[in-house]
Amino acid sequence: MKKAVLGRVYVWEVPVRFYHWLNFLAVFVLSVTGYLIGRPLALQLSAEASYSYWFGSIRFLHFAASYVFFFNFLFRLYWGFAGNSYASWKNFILHRTSQIKEIGSVLKVDIFQAQVKPMDTIGHNALAGFTYFLTFLAFAFQSLTGFGMYSAMSDAWLPRLFAWVVPLMGGDFAVRQWHHMFMWFFILFAMVHIYLVFYHDYVEGRGILSSMAGGWKFIEKEFPKAE
Repeated sequence: MKKAVLGRVYVWEVPVRFYHWLNFLAVFVLSVTGYLIGRPLALQLSAEASYSYWFGSIRFLHFAASYVFFFNFLFRLYWGFAGNSYASWKNFILHRTSQIKEIGSVLKVDIFQAQVKPMDTIGHNALAGFTYFLTFLAFAFQSLTGFGMYSAMSDAWLPRLFAWVVPLMGGDFAVRQWHHMFMWFFILFAMVHIYLVFYHDYVEGRGILSSMAGGWKFIEKEFPKAE
């Protein structure tokens, strides 16, 4: 006879957890300020218009958060090579047949509810890893288009590196539309992500939610039952 007990596994290292929460804050600020830039509020103020700088503050927050977002993203690219096996880029790029099969199993559990038994994946499952790979591509696109637009109003060296983006994509208006549209991708992703985190934390009971705070997950291990 064997009995199953929960064992702790250190999955998410401090740099991964730091990246995750800093990225969350940056994307949140970028989404809120980006929406206000696209649809500014018509505030009725009694003071002279030149005395109010609220929209300038919104733009400053957006630009400041974009720098945090960009360099945090570069750090995560580096940690995909320097981190442990759970942070490795091998988990995000589909290169094995087993990953394709695992995606089917994940869909049965998460989407179609056709399979009750939870997945045994310790880190990211194949579908989650591939989804995060798509978000990394979206991160790169937002960085290119964002700094591309910013280059027209800044003499700093970093934005000027992306001055070629706007002419390549057909002008400022087209780039702005694409940049705004991809903002909604992040909003939809965040909604699904939060739902699945709470869902798996409840179904699997492996500490998925708390793992991004302490780094530990819990897995079932079978041991011979004492007579």
